[in-house]
Amino acid sequence: MPSPKSQRRATTHEKSRTGRLSKRASSFANGGITPAAEIPPRPRTVPNLLSGIRIDETTEAVYNRPKLTKLLVNVTIERSLGTVKVIVPLEATVEDLVAAALRQYVKEMRLPMLSSADSSDFDIHYSQFALESLGREENLMNLGSRNFFLCLNKAAAVQFPVVDDSTSGCSKDATRRGFPWLKFKDFSV
Repeated sequence: MPSPKSQRRATTHEKSRTGRLSKRASSFANGGITPAAEIPPRPRTVPNLLSGIRIDETTEAVYNRPKLTKLLVNVTIERSLGTVKVIVPLEATVEDLVAAALRQYVKEMRLPMLSSADSSDFDIHYSQFALESLGREENLMNLGSRNFFLCLNKAAAVQFPVVDDSTSGCSKDATRRGFPWLKFKDFSV
């Protein structure tokens, strides 16, 4: 049986709850439409903002914009993390881009070290999934992309094979130093 005090709390709580709901729901009572007197007037806009400016002045402003003088190109080098950002002139060819990317890679001392720094040993592609390499004489402005993938060409790959013995080298080094319990187990599948 509820006590008279708890009944009083319940009735006051119900009254205040219904009062709050009715205020919140009042916007939905008449379909969300407010009387026209309460709608603020729309600001007046000017349809022709450029009507006072002569056409000659606007065309001059368009033609006097600064022209592009250099391109920022991103080159991802095979087996390397991240891209090498290279700034080249507009007239640069693919051969110039390869040479500049290799210079920047060596300058930044990135790892893994390249087996060859000769630009003729590398081919450049649109992406790592593109099979066809780009022509060396093509202009960069005509290619339509600023992201490329650089990898060893087939002749250089035969001449400079990539040896990745990082896991087997650790285990050989551990057994060679006299710690057979440090031998790492190879979990290749």
